[in-house]
Amino acid sequence: MRLKIHCQNRIGILRDIVAHFADYGVNVARGEVGGDHGNTIYLFLPRLLNAQLATLRPTLETIPGVFSVKRVNLMPSERRHLELDALLSSLSDPVMSIDMEGRIVAANRAAGQMLGVRVDEVPGLSLDRYLPDFDLPELIRRNNARVNGLRLKLKEATYLADIAPLHSENDDDVASLAGAVVTLHRADRIGERIYQVQRQELRGFEAIFQASPRLAELIREARRMAPLDAPLLIEGETGTGKELLARACHLASPRGQAPFMALNCAGLPESMAETELFGYAPGAFEGARPEGKLGLLELTAGGTIFLDEVGEMSPRLQVKLLRFLQDGGFRRVGSDEETYLDVRVICATQQDLPELCAAGLFRHDLYHRLNVLSLQVPPLRDCLDGIDELAGHFLDRAARQIGCPLPQLSPAALARLSSYHWPGNVRQLENVLFQAVSLCEQATIEPQHLRLPDVGQAPGLAGIDLDGGLSEILGEVEKRVLAALYPQYPSSRQLGKRLGVSHTTIANKLKRHAIGDASP
Repeated sequence: MRLKIHCQNRIGILRDIVAHFADYGVNVARGEVGGDHGNTIYLFLPRLLNAQLATLRPTLETIPGVFSVKRVNLMPSERRHLELDALLSSLSDPVMSIDMEGRIVAANRAAGQMLGVRVDEVPGLSLDRYLPDFDLPELIRRNNARVNGLRLKLKEATYLADIAPLHSENDDDVASLAGAVVTLHRADRIGERIYQVQRQELRGFEAIFQASPRLAELIREARRMAPLDAPLLIEGETGTGKELLARACHLASPRGQAPFMALNCAGLPESMAETELFGYAPGAFEGARPEGKLGLLELTAGGTIFLDEVGEMSPRLQVKLLRFLQDGGFRRVGSDEETYLDVRVICATQQDLPELCAAGLFRHDLYHRLNVLSLQVPPLRDCLDGIDELAGHFLDRAARQIGCPLPQLSPAALARLSSYHWPGNVRQLENVLFQAVSLCEQATIEPQHLRLPDVGQAPGLAGIDLDGGLSEILGEVEKRVLAALYPQYPSSRQLGKRLGVSHTTIANKLKRHAIGDASP
């Protein structure tokens, strides 16, 4: 049990407090002093029972200078250690602390993976074992200042190293070198990171392209729901931008300046998903970190947690999530202490949750808790009326990223995009156009630059506007047929032969629908 004692800062007060625990035969394993003026004492008493505390509390509060005695979940040093560990673990780059003997003192999980050992096996390893030709202590002594972008080769991979020296003070208050913190960046991923930064320049709803009326209506609904402090369920196919929409809703809410954390529930084992979301107590299970772990919920306090593919969540996790939605409370794995947080939950799924409920794979009560507010993201095939503007947007982004002149889409290429069924939706369109810009050596992108795999079958009437009369609907079908076949038969004569009609008829139809150049 951990206690927080608010008291005066006077000589002997700690002795007076500890004496009462000694009278009960309770050992004080650890103590800390906090507060701006040393007026808070934290004590860790592993064997103190609730009944003993109930008896002792009134006695402790009669000690001169003691104002209150409360239970706490963590000692200040434990919380700092957990938060630092969570921060280091969240970094994708290897980070290591090296002493002046060239030994690794501490490292994060990414560093352990890079070195091929468990993170708890890293301390004590010699850097010479991995970089025999690199004398880090000598480099630190020689520079005695931060070094950025030093190129190193480790395990056949090239890294750029940022080296920050560590200083300590001796008894004479003279600073001396104690080692360095080394952060490694994969050289072949620097460009990828710059691109990710560029993609995040547009924030909130402005980052979502709204050329199609369907998408514009979705954003109008999302703007109305974003400020409401209630669970939100976002449904849509893969690649439609559900997480982008969730981030926009978070940024437009009163929680917009607080953390936004995301967890993909698909593909994670139940135990891993549970510890990632809820964390675990010190020594919760074999192999657990002795200091425990903060879960994403605690790291998101006051902000928004985004649970992607919530339909993949295990029954056990569904129960814990339902409990959290009901009263804001949960228990870490291996702990009997309740933690209460204020966090908004936004979920996303590409599955039919009511169908999963009917099959007994998803809880009805959880579904109704999550479905307080809901948004349906339409697939790209239902928004093809805005694909020309959307394609132009992605072409411009790709050209800026690659550093080449902005190419244009030929009518035949645009017709090919308009006739495709897009199983990967907007994400697939962006990737296809990025590849097309990289392949195109001219100023115009042609159909042969568009690598579109025939994955799945396009739904029969998907994307076809059924408003209007039969002639208008048939005209749209005719346009799609011609657009789909024209890249393979790029003349009215070839296409007429393929469809069994005269080339004059085909030429007129191609001209009417603005497909190709209608050449014979």
